[in-house]
Amino acid sequence: MPQPKRKLTVLGATGSIGVSTLDVIGHLGGADAFEVVALTGMGNVALLAEQAKSVNARLAVTADESRHAELKERLAGTGIETAAGASALVEAAERPTDWLMAGIVGVAGLAPTLAGAKQGATVALANKECLVSAGHLLIDAVAQAGGTLLPVDSEHNAIFQVLDRTQPDAVERIILTASGGPFRDKSVAEMRNVTPAQAAAHPNWSMGLKISIDSASLFNKALEMIEADRLFGAPGRELEVVIHPQSVIHSMVGYRDGSVLAQLGSPDMRTAIGYALGWPERPALPVERLDFAKLARLDFRAPDEKRFPALRLAREAIAHGGLAGAVLNGAKEAALESFIAGRIGFLRIAEVVEAAMERLLPELPGKFGIDEVYAADRAARRAAEDVMG
Repeated sequence: MPQPKRKLTVLGATGSIGVSTLDVIGHLGGADAFEVVALTGMGNVALLAEQAKSVNARLAVTADESRHAELKERLAGTGIETAAGASALVEAAERPTDWLMAGIVGVAGLAPTLAGAKQGATVALANKECLVSAGHLLIDAVAQAGGTLLPVDSEHNAIFQVLDRTQPDAVERIILTASGGPFRDKSVAEMRNVTPAQAAAHPNWSMGLKISIDSASLFNKALEMIEADRLFGAPGRELEVVIHPQSVIHSMVGYRDGSVLAQLGSPDMRTAIGYALGWPERPALPVERLDFAKLARLDFRAPDEKRFPALRLAREAIAHGGLAGAVLNGAKEAALESFIAGRIGFLRIAEVVEAAMERLLPELPGKFGIDEVYAADRAARRAAEDVMG
């Protein structure tokens, strides 16, 4: 007797994570193996429509209400339902599913990701801001619904793979690796006048514009530090970052007996996505295999927090706790958008974030829900705009 198809939902299907997720789904059988409950995207409705048809999705949602008519036209006659807007994203995530890819970038992904978590799905989390801004809300929602949270960021996925959860007291440190981005060897003077195009030219990974620039400033790693604290933090555990230019070791866990376990692989997000889709089994994936004879060397060095203050700001946010992550992220988003628009220089991003944190952290409430998360995000963006003038 054939097994029922596994139900899947992909939030953010048209982004880099979503495209890789659909590639993995296609490799593992596509519509013949999975029932795709919903796909969501933003402005690229042409791609969204093609994706929906390729996997015979039940529902396609664009967050851009002005593009709904175009999406409907592109899917006319297919029997695929369409919807648009922020509320439609949440409704798509609320539809019963077995596995949900949370790939919507930014705080915009928080409400639909929480909605999916609350209905008990296995949540494959690729949205950093959910944990950074509202970590305990998401973790509590998953636990209360009896679901599972599987990190898809390559670093956190690596830690998940090598963390011995049967001996939590044996873990001494969590070590996040960072490529260092395109400016890892640049001086402060050399970074002063870099362009958004230069900042987005990541040497190892193929990612979206904002994530690539965040990698150049190491704010991407700052967010990952806060994520790691939410996911794996415990009293007595150290959280470290090491620059590893080759991006072959994705992260490590150090134990009290002196052992360090590492997860290695080619820099391809399909590995982490496939792991999360197949967990607890490991499906066969079409990714490049490591050839150790050709690697020649693996380099490591400590990060320079004077040139890249994002890491120091992350430690301050972790120490403060609560909504500090939401403030850091909101201010960073505002500064990043201004850098892309040419309003501020690259080095000003960290300066703006630090000023916003200094202004807002003393005022943050101790207890919070989703409304307070959004309020902190808005306040951080306003503070950043004030600082930028």
